[in-house]
Amino acid sequence: MAAKSITKPLVWILMGLLILGLGGFGVTSLSGTLRTVGTVGEAEISVQDYFQGLQNEIRAAEADSGESISFAKAQQRNIPERVMGQLTVQGALDHETIVNNISVGDANLADQITSMQQFTGPGGEFDREAYRFALDRLGMNESEFEDDIRREIARSFVQAAVLSGVTMPEIYTDTMLQYLGEQRGIEWAILGREDLEVGLPEPDDADLAAFHSENEAMFTRPEVKRITYAWLTPEMILDTVEVDEQALRDAYEARRDEFVQPERRLVERLVFSDTEAAEAAMARLDEGEASFEDLVAERGLELADTDMGTVEAADLGEAAETVFEAAPSEVVGPLPSSIGPALFRVNAVLQAQETTFEEAEPELRDIIAADRARRVVEGRVDAVDDLLAGGATIEDLGAETAMRVASIDWHPGMSEDIAAYEGFRAAAANLSEDDYPEVIELEDGGIFAMRLDEVVPPTLQPLEEVRDAVNAAWTETKINELLREQVAGKVGRLAAGESFEEVELTVDGSEEVTRRGFIEEAPQEFIETVFGMEVGDVEVINGNGRIFVLKLNTVQDPDPEDGDLQQIDQFLRNETAGGLSQDLFQVLANDIRTRAGVNFDQGALNAVHNNFQ
Repeated sequence: MAAKSITKPLVWILMGLLILGLGGFGVTSLSGTLRTVGTVGEAEISVQDYFQGLQNEIRAAEADSGESISFAKAQQRNIPERVMGQLTVQGALDHETIVNNISVGDANLADQITSMQQFTGPGGEFDREAYRFALDRLGMNESEFEDDIRREIARSFVQAAVLSGVTMPEIYTDTMLQYLGEQRGIEWAILGREDLEVGLPEPDDADLAAFHSENEAMFTRPEVKRITYAWLTPEMILDTVEVDEQALRDAYEARRDEFVQPERRLVERLVFSDTEAAEAAMARLDEGEASFEDLVAERGLELADTDMGTVEAADLGEAAETVFEAAPSEVVGPLPSSIGPALFRVNAVLQAQETTFEEAEPELRDIIAADRARRVVEGRVDAVDDLLAGGATIEDLGAETAMRVASIDWHPGMSEDIAAYEGFRAAAANLSEDDYPEVIELEDGGIFAMRLDEVVPPTLQPLEEVRDAVNAAWTETKINELLREQVAGKVGRLAAGESFEEVELTVDGSEEVTRRGFIEEAPQEFIETVFGMEVGDVEVINGNGRIFVLKLNTVQDPDPEDGDLQQIDQFLRNETAGGLSQDLFQVLANDIRTRAGVNFDQGALNAVHNNFQ
């Protein structure tokens, strides 16, 4: 039973990969000629697995970014290397199962396959015809599929031996919880400019000059890279992209299902083996003896197993008229369905909607124009590369192409103009004077090339340029100094045991805090200071022209009833055990690869890559 609970998710993942990948790959020139792209000891890494892995990773990246990703971009993101790394780990496990004769018996294999819901018939039992039909659609025979499942289960045995049962020592979590949950009772007073008992002097030129000189770091520009760049983005050429009406109408027709939606229903369907069983269930519903959820549970199913999602009348066949006449939450039936008599529950009514071509035209125009602009920019990459290879300067790109030339004094933390792009910031951070200009792609499909003209070292700004800032900083510092002098005697009395009231200070806050705490408007170092104090200690903290006088009164152990802390406890146990398990698993995988040896067929890898060009 333990093996079954571990391997089922892996089996579903395998099925998903097969369904996604087999549909478009077997027809390529690779089919029947190349079988493997590499080996890990006795285990082979198949061409099919590598292709599927690349396809899935690229699709996932496209879903995250919301844009199409070329194979060149995928290579820049190290997707091929990441996929091959995953497959070599899988191959290492396969090697270990082979050399140690780890396998799964026929009974266990049969139990795994017959429990898969996509192979069940109307009665909820395993249906061999459904099994054969599903595998036929995947382009596999029973032997191939069962070998794949057998390997997956065997692999999971090795994996589970490392990942399961790992726990962290209690002393680790106890120490962390003590650190995070320890409570400290504090009270504090806040004094600002309005509390000064003496007047605040006005700084003269000598005061400002001295402050400027003593605090050079506050008024020093960071090191900057003076960069000249040429760039082109799809947005820059949107106005030059023409979109004819026919293209708009073709796009509208291609997305008609999105713009013209008939009346629909959100429906759940519970199928029975025969009409008599369905009628009996409906009678129990009518008499109030059972709910729809009860009937689902009695069949050993979850509500998710009955969910048909959003359906149109055409999806329901003979049941459509009755289902579409039903009110929300109403159950109707028994009615015929493609897999047997069923009860239907209507969860929501979605009225028909239509967006006319005229209403959709602005959106379609923007989408098509943006797509064409991206293609135009992408199509100019080779020409720009050729110009640079021929000795063209960044300025030449501005004269000979549609690229715009500009300059920037870049330093970490900038996020304006071209520095808003992560791709530019990463490239600028690594740019040196010896680098040859090359075309680099931006996240929105734009391109740029750049040259480092000069590295400007950190520079102290002259006093006259920053006089206002120096004046404000001097004033804030002076307020803090005067307030500290004013309360020095009171701080000593507080430390000696007197109360805030006795030393004539108003308590502005009193709280039990933990290291997870936050005091509004307090300086950043407030909590850190509190947890560096002993009971009875008094500290004064500066904060933007104010001072905080705080006293530590109590130190207590964590509150065992703290719900947040209980969640942290569980999180720590799960995360640290999980992290340790993953570390141990990686050690095992690395050890297997070292012992078994890893070999790649670069020709086969290139052949797979060509399918993505």
